Parts: sequence; C-alpha cells; structure tokens
Amino acid sequence: MDLLQRLASENDGYDLAFRNAPAGAAHFARTGESLPTASLDIARAADAILLSAMGLPDVRYDDGTEITPQIDLRKELVLFAGIRPVTVRAGQASPLRIPEGREIDFVLVRESTEGLFFTQGGGGELHQDEARETLRITRDISEKLFRFTFELARMRKATGQGPGRVTCVDKANVFRAFAFFREIFDAEAQNYPDLITDHAYVDAMALWMVQKPWEFDVLVTENMFGDILSDLGAGLMGGLGLAPSADIGEDHAVFQPCHGSAPDIAGQGLANPMAMISSAAMMLDWLGIRHDNPALVQDGRRLRGAVDRVATEGRTLTRDLGGTAGTVDVARAVSQVLFTS
Repeated sequence: MDLLQRLASENDGYDLAFRNAPAGAAHFARTGESLPTASLDIARAADAILLSAMGLPDVRYDDGTEITPQIDLRKELVLFAGIRPVTVRAGQASPLRIPEGREIDFVLVRESTEGLFFTQGGGGELHQDEARETLRITRDISEKLFRFTFELARMRKATGQGPGRVTCVDKANVFRAFAFFREIFDAEAQNYPDLITDHAYVDAMALWMVQKPWEFDVLVTENMFGDILSDLGAGLMGGLGLAPSADIGEDHAVFQPCHGSAPDIAGQGLANPMAMISSAAMMLDWLGIRHDNPALVQDGRRLRGAVDRVATEGRTLTRDLGGTAGTVDVARAVSQVLFTS
C-alpha cells in the first residue's frame, strides 16, 4: 500500500483511502469465522478490494476443505470474470525457450462463480463408496462472461496489445455442459465481427500453452479449467510469485496475487512481492477505466511496467526466481524504477 499511497500523493488526478478488513484461515482459527459479515460489508461498499495472499493448509473446515474466503467473495459479489494475465517480456527469464523477437502476452479469463466450483462448500454428495460434485453452467453468467471477454479483447486490440483474438477453451467434444458453453460463446461472438474467434479443447490448450504461448491473445474458459491453466500460465512466467489476478463482476472487483500465503517462509522477508504489486497495478487500471480517470490508468500501467522491468533486468529477484533478494529489496527496486524513470 505504501507504493500506492505515494503514487496517489504525487498525482492530483485521484486519491486513495484504505480500510482494513479481517478474513482468512488465521482469523477463522481465532474466531470461527473466515469472512465476517462486517468485512463483507466493507468489501461490498468499497470501490475495489485489494486482497492479500490467503490460506493455511493446516486450518480446515470440518469436511476437510481449506478456508477460502476469496472464493466466498467471488460468489457473494458475483465476480464472474477471473483475469489472469500471462506475460514474459523480451529478455525476461522463463522455463521455456522463447524464440528471439517473441514475447508472451495473453490473458486467461476464468469464469469464477460456477462451473465445477458450484458445489464447493456444500451441495456435493458424499456416500460411503462414492462422492459426486455438480458442474453448473448458466446462460446468464456465461453471457456476461463472454461480453466481458470480447470487450477486453477489443480494448487490447485498440491499444496494440493483441490482434483481437478470443479463444473459447472447453471440452465440448465430451460434455454437454461444455457444448452449451460453446454455443453461448458462438452466439455472443456474432456481436463482435471485428474480433477473431476460435475454439480449443482444454487438453490441447495445455499442450499449446507450452509449445506456442506467444500465439494467444485472450482465452476464456470454465472455472476449474481456468484454475488449472492459470497455474500453467504462471509457470511460463517463472512461478506464482509473478502472477497477479483480478476477479471482476458488474459492480465489484477483487485484486489478489495468485499464490497462497506460503506459511513455510512467513515472517522471514523472503516472499516475492511482485504478484501483489502487479495485482495492485491491475486495480488502478480497472478503477481508471471504470471511472474514466486517465491518471489512474496511467499509474496502473506505470506500476506494472516497473515490475516488468525489475523482472526482466534480473538483478533483484527473490529466491523463487533464482535470486537472493528479500521482499523489501524487490519492493525497493520496483519503487526506484517507478519514481526515478
């Protein structure tokens, strides 16, 4: 938040005010509540929600599942569009061998409220010899998801970030629910004749994300598929420490790093802050677009650019990326690029 407050203090175009709200596994362990009503009320009233990394594997509900208030927020606030950018700039290290002159720059849009997560927290069937979960895809949420996705691709095309291509990732050859998902996608695509649209089965997409990730622009998929592919995308960048995210609905949005809380290194100053900083940059960009405030948009993109530069130069990296720097060292490096460039 220090970076955000300094940005705001140096810009007359906007101001930022923060309110803290408790939630998560540690809070549940103390109080028996993972997302208090008061915290949900604060989130509901906010212009945007910046969520810290969450999760403690040893703290679970009675049914054995982990404490996930971030998923509760998605459902409560109907945050149907999960945004997972995947970027590897020219010269940036990656587990892949990227051809010279190529960059990876695509966005995975994950439906975040239904799909195979629909019965999460209740509604699944558990018997002595059998367990079942229900996959749910609705026309209402899918239409909203696809409109959001097409508008995102159109915006990326207008700003030179992509060719205006949207790929629907599904398993329509096996499951009727995904054939339904694809039918809704194709119908909505008719309203965007300026964009290129195509399809891919999820297993083929997992292969192509490794073989030719630089060819993609915007991918849209179901909740569980998006959950899996987004971690693959983080792997292309070098790890979850570089992976930001947003969950966006019609009235609310949450911004959070894709990684968990890493309790094994908690309090040691070793965690990579880049995903958190990049998530904050996404928040500024979204607020600026939503409120037609160019200053917010500019600062959001400046902040993300500073993270990209530090990651690409490779001099100040945490150990998850092969470096020796600590959390504060990386944050200072980002700050130096941001305020001296």
